[in-house]
Amino acid sequence: MRNPLSETIVKIPPSGIRKFFDIVSEMKDAISLGVGEPDFDTPWHIREEGIYSLERGRTFYTSNAGLKELKREIGHYQKRKYGVMYDYTDEIMVTVGGSEAIDIALRAMINPGRGEEVLIPQPSYVSYVPCTILAGGVPVVIELEAKDEFRLTPEKLLEKLTPNTKILVLPFPNNPTGAIMEKEDLEAIAEIIMEKDLFVISDEIYGELTYKGRHTTIASIPGMRERTVLINGFSKAFAMTGWRLGYACAPEPILTQMLKIHQFAIMCAPTTSQYAGIEALKNSDEDVEKMREAYDQRRRYLMHAFREMGLECFEPYGAFYTFPSIKRFGMTSDEFATRLLQEEKVAVVPGTAFGDCGEGYLRISYAYSLDSLKEALGRIERFIKRLDSDEHCTV
Repeated sequence: MRNPLSETIVKIPPSGIRKFFDIVSEMKDAISLGVGEPDFDTPWHIREEGIYSLERGRTFYTSNAGLKELKREIGHYQKRKYGVMYDYTDEIMVTVGGSEAIDIALRAMINPGRGEEVLIPQPSYVSYVPCTILAGGVPVVIELEAKDEFRLTPEKLLEKLTPNTKILVLPFPNNPTGAIMEKEDLEAIAEIIMEKDLFVISDEIYGELTYKGRHTTIASIPGMRERTVLINGFSKAFAMTGWRLGYACAPEPILTQMLKIHQFAIMCAPTTSQYAGIEALKNSDEDVEKMREAYDQRRRYLMHAFREMGLECFEPYGAFYTFPSIKRFGMTSDEFATRLLQEEKVAVVPGTAFGDCGEGYLRISYAYSLDSLKEALGRIERFIKRLDSDEHCTV
């Protein structure tokens, strides 16, 4: 019998994030600090709107691009929050989470077989490289460094440019590092993008979760709107992960082609979720601010705890992750995370799950209650003290 499998798919490794979660689920008294999911319930008024839509019998397909009312609110939201305006009729589409938007943006823009390159700063979300490969593009990794606060610098970008470079993925605020790009950082990058005639896929799913001023989208910089696919969604800021609702804002020529892929593969985003999304955008500013303040409190607690236990970590100002260095212990990230789970029943994600340059780091999420964080950090401190003691004993 002939091989039924795609060689391309077989060669793509599974996500490195899930490994430890499966183990944790079987362990009693284990604490996971690995999941990138808000621990808050979706605000009740948003849930009510979803429930009401079902009670009203709104259970049919919407248009492929999404409910007109939702697209209009997305446009208002982007203008109100980030100062960039999109026409809801042909520059906004609703997707099944932000992840779908990433996939179809790449597929709509890449010509397979032509060697078109997609620049992907790492450490970063696990989907960018495999989605580039699936779209027929060539992923080119830009390795970011702690000395730059894991920001993308013009120097780093210029080093990787070739005549085949077409797209830059801009993943800020960043998962897993928590790094942000401020306006002046983006302006420096934008000059190069326009000079070299590149396009940007800007993943801004954590845009509301910033702790150092307001998030800036690169699409708001003069000359960049027509070169940018802006991706966002409801999962993180509105605690709506299970609702699977995201969106893309882009120039009409790009969005029209993205919509074709979405139309044939998906049809439309969940109708109930779309009605809930309208309510989220209209009336959730206070809810988002309360969650942001809680995350910030946890972020500051973790940074203090790391300093107390001698764990080096640059200060993150976005998302809900920290990215401490464990290089001084002489173990790989996977070895450290495995031992921590086995010996102290605390699950974290090895930095290598987000790219090879994540070696020597861990992703620790603070999307958990302070009580859970305190218990987990106590166990981590105990583990580190034991490692330091073992090292001294062998000297």
